[in-house]
Amino acid sequence: MSMTAGIPRLDAHALRLEAGARVLVGQGDLHFRGGECWALLGPNGAGKTRLLHALAGLERPAGGSVMVDGRPLARLPRPQLATRIAILLQDEANDYWGTTREYVCLGHRTGDDTAVSRALQEFELETLADQAWRTLSGGERQRSRIAQVAAQDTPIRLLDEPLNHLDLAAAALVVERLAAWAAGGRLVILSLHDPAWALRHCSHALLMYDSGRLEQGPAAQVITLAAIEKLYRRRIDWLRP
Repeated sequence: MSMTAGIPRLDAHALRLEAGARVLVGQGDLHFRGGECWALLGPNGAGKTRLLHALAGLERPAGGSVMVDGRPLARLPRPQLATRIAILLQDEANDYWGTTREYVCLGHRTGDDTAVSRALQEFELETLADQAWRTLSGGERQRSRIAQVAAQDTPIRLLDEPLNHLDLAAAALVVERLAAWAAGGRLVILSLHDPAWALRHCSHALLMYDSGRLEQGPAAQVITLAAIEKLYRRRIDWLRP
């Protein structure tokens, strides 16, 4: 694993994110460390995607700063940032001319294809490696997109709704792999809609309320029935004993 700077760290100080007149995150202080798997939970429009983009350097926050391994993210050259952070975007072009293997290779930074082969195996894509990417199903494409993140071989991995388009078996495979990344020392942050996945596989959780308020901590402490019903403003009977 490429961790030349030691334990990976992402820190946000007095972070403020806005969408028009709405405040998505107001003066947030966030501290993420290698070995942690963080779930971002919140209703649609709460700012999960905007937060991931800010942490990846794809969006300039309205206020505050983001630090990568103790250095200001805004000052890191893009090539250097790409060796530290990989991100799975929620939306991406739906066509690609090459094979699945070639698609996963887009995330690779060196001539050694070991990481690509490992990523294909990790997400059970070996039999599809030479198949045209455009012929894959939606779920197979999603697994190939996550494999592309894996092939980038970075210590920090941000994933925006990685379970999109996945059936139950594929979703279980993916969250288990992401948790294993964290167990191996990487920092993993992913947005989810199902708190059950977060409780079972994530060490930490960040609840994002549509008022701009955040609640964070160990997943088992933060993800309670009362908190989830308050977060989504709805009684959720299937979570009740």
